[in-house]
Amino acid sequence: MPDIDHDGGWLLTLDDTPQSYVDLGDPTHLEFEYTRRIGHLVDALAPAGQPLDALHLGGGALTLPRYLAATRPGSRQRVAEVDGPLLALVEEHLPWRGPGADITATVGDARAELAAVPAGSLDLVVADVFHGSRTPAHLTSVEFLRLAAAALRPGGCYAANLADGPPLAFARAQAATVRAVFPEVCLIAEAPVLRGRRYGNILLVGSTGPLPLADLSRRLAADIFPARLTEGADLAAFTGRTAPVTDAGATDSPPPPDGAFSVG
Repeated sequence: MPDIDHDGGWLLTLDDTPQSYVDLGDPTHLEFEYTRRIGHLVDALAPAGQPLDALHLGGGALTLPRYLAATRPGSRQRVAEVDGPLLALVEEHLPWRGPGADITATVGDARAELAAVPAGSLDLVVADVFHGSRTPAHLTSVEFLRLAAAALRPGGCYAANLADGPPLAFARAQAATVRAVFPEVCLIAEAPVLRGRRYGNILLVGSTGPLPLADLSRRLAADIFPARLTEGADLAAFTGRTAPVTDAGATDSPPPPDGAFSVG
């Protein structure tokens, strides 16, 4: 659907759930709060303009690949999207190809595509995969995260967009899972979500090297939709004694409550 309030803006919805927002005239315009936070992470990961090699698991309307191509020209990016008709629809109506946009989109399961990536070939893996409004179970385990870690170069970064609400059992389990694989981890969410007061997006970030925590925290705090970065002892306290998730016990993320999403 076109955004009647913003020329060039388009909203993609699936099963009444907003999935992506794209500004064809300005790919640096990130409308959704969680995409803005991933954008801040991308901005903080390396000096401005430096190209990155990235794999995006879950395509939607390719909002973040477009952003990366615009802000870091020369970045080599692959997108894995399991929904072939969706990808064809987006390519027809919201084309992403253009000068400096080295983006290859393929139809396939996110985990299978990740497993095929050469070891140590990526700077960034972004997991933003929802079946309807739930993250599939096979993308929530230690085994899955080990595939992501193996695909990254030293100091590379993994970022997963998830969603949860009170009592945040899924978010705690996912934080424990990322901490079991990556030595450096942080969690990003709005304070009401982190306090278990409402359902919302949670960004989990893992890396084998130091994360740009101070820079990222400043960017998140200055955003029009401010968010809190949790790491170190605070993240350990949030996780508590929750055990990491393995393939044997993995489940889809919980469904959102009625009214969690609305399309105007």
